Amino acid sequence: MERTRGIAEAVSAVRRGELVVLPTDTVYGVGVDAFLADAVQKLLDAKGRGRDMPPPVLVGSVRAATALVDNLGTYGQDLVDEFWPGALTLVCRANPNLMWDLGETKGTVALRMPMHDLAVELLKETGPMAVSSANLSGRPAARDVEEAEKMLGDAVSVYLDGGVSGHADPSTIVDLTGSVPRLLRAGAIPEDKIRSVVGVLLTEEDEAYDDAGEPADAPSGAEIGKPSLTKGDGAHTQDAPAEPSSEGTERSPEGTGPAGPAGAAAKPSLTKDDEK
Repeated sequence: MERTRGIAEAVSAVRRGELVVLPTDTVYGVGVDAFLADAVQKLLDAKGRGRDMPPPVLVGSVRAATALVDNLGTYGQDLVDEFWPGALTLVCRANPNLMWDLGETKGTVALRMPMHDLAVELLKETGPMAVSSANLSGRPAARDVEEAEKMLGDAVSVYLDGGVSGHADPSTIVDLTGSVPRLLRAGAIPEDKIRSVVGVLLTEEDEAYDDAGEPADAPSGAEIGKPSLTKGDGAHTQDAPAEPSSEGTERSPEGTGPAGPAGAAAKPSLTKDDEK
């Protein structure tokens, strides 16, 4: 009964555009309805970050994820089949028909389906949520409700307590917006397991040298705007879209709803401590 009541209160809070802290299989996250621009801004404000650090999006089903992307690319479905639900975040081109505002995403979205019953149950009720690690910018992500509450306090309306999170490692992030998958962040799923599915996986080391084996002096046109990976708190999963329209926003049964036109081809910034 306590679990049912907690989820019901969290769902109500999300629909009101308020912040909710939830457990995941990696670390605790703080999230809002991904389709409410004001709520997403509240999330960024609570974390102490700007629009240049858009949050990833968590989903409760693969169907919800596919509704949010233009396509999963050559390797996306194979990665989903192998690692979802789980600690793998996929950066894809966002569905250009969506009307949302996650920040400066450059027309992409970082998606993940967590392997946590409580989180998935909530997500199936709310639809996709913009979720970032439950911490203040620059501080370690919370692994339990108490840590999250100390940092986020009254900015969050509902705290769902699922005990200590599964492990401290963040999700592995793979960029699927190019012709070859690119590792943006090493995480809970080892690089070799990703390679076993996709075959070729670009890393920062691969891109540090040109074809002649010399350090590259400058990015090529195709490389400009790719997501950068920094040590700080910067980030599922990704342009500054136009303000969401109030028209045509009826949600589908999956709760995916519409979201705004994709932005430029450049990709967003992601950082080490951003969970999703």
